[in-house]
Amino acid sequence: MGPLRLHSLTSIFATSSSSAAISYRSVRSPSIFRRHHRLRLPPRRLTTASFSAQSTAEKDAPKQTEDPKSRVQDRVITPRSQDFNAWYLDVIANAELADYGPVRGTMVIRPYGYAIWEAIQDYLNVKFKETGHSNMYFPQFIPYSFIEKEASHVEGFSPELALVTIGGGKELEEKLVVRPTSETIVNHMFTQWIHSYRDLPLMVNQWANVTRWEMRTKPFVRTLEFLWQEGHTAHATPEEAEKEALQMIDVYTRFAYEETAIPVIAGRKSKAETFAGASKTYTIEAMMGDRKALQAGTSHNLGQNFSRAFGTQFTDENGQRQHVWQTSWAVSTRFVGGIIMTHGDDAGLMLPPKIAPIQVVIVPIWKKDDEKTGVLNAASSVREVLKTAGIKVKIDDTDQRTPGWKFNFWEMKGVPLRIEIGPRDVSSGSVVISRRDVPGKQGKVFGISMEASSLVAYVKEKLDEIQASLLGRATSFRDSNIVDVNSYNELKVAIGEGKWARGPWSASDKDELRVKEETGATIRCFPFEQPDGRNKTCLMTGNPAEEVAIFAKSY
Repeated sequence: MGPLRLHSLTSIFATSSSSAAISYRSVRSPSIFRRHHRLRLPPRRLTTASFSAQSTAEKDAPKQTEDPKSRVQDRVITPRSQDFNAWYLDVIANAELADYGPVRGTMVIRPYGYAIWEAIQDYLNVKFKETGHSNMYFPQFIPYSFIEKEASHVEGFSPELALVTIGGGKELEEKLVVRPTSETIVNHMFTQWIHSYRDLPLMVNQWANVTRWEMRTKPFVRTLEFLWQEGHTAHATPEEAEKEALQMIDVYTRFAYEETAIPVIAGRKSKAETFAGASKTYTIEAMMGDRKALQAGTSHNLGQNFSRAFGTQFTDENGQRQHVWQTSWAVSTRFVGGIIMTHGDDAGLMLPPKIAPIQVVIVPIWKKDDEKTGVLNAASSVREVLKTAGIKVKIDDTDQRTPGWKFNFWEMKGVPLRIEIGPRDVSSGSVVISRRDVPGKQGKVFGISMEASSLVAYVKEKLDEIQASLLGRATSFRDSNIVDVNSYNELKVAIGEGKWARGPWSASDKDELRVKEETGATIRCFPFEQPDGRNKTCLMTGNPAEEVAIFAKSY
């Protein structure tokens, strides 16, 4: 039987309740609440081909015959090379990262998926506080008049707004916007808090949910509602604001490389791709496994656009009234999708150890009842040793599944290391350890001592190796799929082959739109790291160009 597929996200939604006290409607499409039949996720089967090599522990395992009552339907993951999108959706379902919400375009983030988001939060929270920011929270409902105050902002976001028109059974005097981003309400409050240069800089961050009425959705990557952090700062000078915007994109870049093993390219967005209401937008762009680009994080220099619209002023040291200079910056649960699509393989997830909810899974294996206690005691001892050393570890001691089933399951969940313990391992005081990133015999090592210091040192060393290996592998993939081009024809060929095109650019916004219409690619960024040498010529016009740009199709 061929692989079973998840149905596309756009076809799997149910209606919202018509009796809600508050009614939401989309500016773009009021008809979006039409009823759809709720479809169940199909069953999956995990393949076992990559587990052909037997460990000592496996040899101790009995040939089990499961009670039919304990069986579950097997799972299938569509091969990544066969259908990348189907593979992505299969992984999300089978690894229990998320499920479809009852409202079209929404998702429920399951505990394992949310744990990855928590790891992102844990790292960034520390970095935000180290750089002088404080966490706070702004309301989810924003008066529509706030959105209208900044012209380019309302133009950019109007098609994606969800509006509240009824509250408590009554028509509202002013419709409310369900937060698409918070620049407007932040400025409203900053205007009340900022009076003097002594109140600056003001630097805050909030962890919140956001609603944008997307038409084409994809779990984690693009949904009607998603989670993010958004930082907002106000400064006395344009130099301070620019420094802040660059500092935060650097925080995101380091996070991508060091924690998620994603080799992003940092740079400046083109004018056409700049955030609505910003003077400059900086971005980190990641290459996914299908070679599409993912905008993984952004930092905006807002200039004085919002402060002028809202009258956010301060009295400077000379007694003069000045408008503040501002920034905003954000990353979201989209990063989870980026981790999946960067590192996963046909077997499922492959999580970098620093971001993995479980870094080591222990699978105890026994044949006879009188062996069970000794094996489980050894497994518990190993768990405590690793846990004490700060390693995130779990024992899978359920007896309803065979060892092979457990191996496949935790491989599919992307756990970096697996430890197997059987009766012979208990007798020899050793364990078998397998790496998720190296399949088969090559990734399996026998006879690793259970002695605490030796085991901890070995496990930590292997986790570091896996982290570095995933980054190296993703970097090689990225670099081998970026093509340097010097003409528009060369750009079209590169994009047609599914690659990124990098070339000199000084053409107009109209020319940029032409590229998008004819190739489907956009300028992802003007990278901070520019090639050496001058005398560059624009690939489109032949005019002098000071910078190279990267073009790619994107999510």
